[in-house]
Amino acid sequence: MIWNMYSQNMNANNQKRNKKKKRNFIFRGVSILCTIVFLVSGLCGCTAGGNGEKNLSKDQKKLRVVTTIFPQYDFVRQIAGDNVSLTMLLKPGEETHSYEPTPQDIIAIQNADLFIYVGGENDEWVEDILESPEMEDVKRLRLVDCVGNILAEEHVEGMKEERGHSHEDEEEESHDEEEHFLHSAEETEEEHNEHVHTMDEHVWTSPGNAIDIVEHITEELCSLDSEHGQTYKDNAEAYETQLKELDTAFRDVVENAKNHTLLFGDRFPFRYFAAEYGLEYYAAFSGCASDTEPSAATMAFLINKVKEEHIPVVLKMELSNDNIANAIAEACDVPVKVFYSSHNISAKQFEAGVTYLDLMKENVETLKEALR
Repeated sequence: MIWNMYSQNMNANNQKRNKKKKRNFIFRGVSILCTIVFLVSGLCGCTAGGNGEKNLSKDQKKLRVVTTIFPQYDFVRQIAGDNVSLTMLLKPGEETHSYEPTPQDIIAIQNADLFIYVGGENDEWVEDILESPEMEDVKRLRLVDCVGNILAEEHVEGMKEERGHSHEDEEEESHDEEEHFLHSAEETEEEHNEHVHTMDEHVWTSPGNAIDIVEHITEELCSLDSEHGQTYKDNAEAYETQLKELDTAFRDVVENAKNHTLLFGDRFPFRYFAAEYGLEYYAAFSGCASDTEPSAATMAFLINKVKEEHIPVVLKMELSNDNIANAIAEACDVPVKVFYSSHNISAKQFEAGVTYLDLMKENVETLKEALR
């Protein structure tokens, strides 16, 4: 078992190193391209009399804001409206865990006035970009810096561990054996740190945290664009009122519920949500797990929990494979419902203008059914 754990660790580390090499290659290429463009544009500027500002389009004169994923994209949209030029790097329908920045994405970030990202494991690629000279004048905001209490990613009972063994197995294995492999001479310090349970980056899933994030975004927008500062503040105040109403709706559901346990046949990126409302949970994987196949022990555990605790609904995330949730639900004769993490939305939802609040209001109704 220990050897399997070690082998899986090494495979995961190799995959991460390969992805980082690929990102570095792309980044170096983009940096060279940007340097060439800068030099050429500088020469052109000399011959044009330096009046390029007058030739900018109306949209180019707007504050340029780039976000990595949907929550901060929608928060900016609610605060700033049409007063900014807003870009979301993650395409609608894409999964955050598989996203890799394109050269166009990197250029968009370097040309931004404000860049908003999460600051967790899924966008660790950002750090390479932030170190470049092209980012010197770009303001940046990390969501994890906007909230007061950062939680560690949690591995609860029955959950399959990233290292290929269950929570129970981890408790049974001797500490000395685990240390032998985790501190192998073949590992670098960076690789060893990857074994430590990372912070949970999904801070936006709590409406209370969303309010804190909105306040920080508003401050940044006002500092960069004082002309529209009062508009940003007014919009933010109105939006925060809606978020507070959402928080009240969730609290009402929980206070009137008979059951306070959720079960996910999926990843669980709702640690902040569960902590905010005092909910217990079971899940197949943690929030940032790369696994997509649960162990037989995990499946048996989740099925037994549904039956033993009379859990009325099996939940799953949006835009994820529903095979696990469906298998559990079929074995227990209960329905499957989507509970939105809001990390992204489908292309159809994006075109329809679906918002963070829309998704969370659906979660309120789903929570009523899940806590019956």
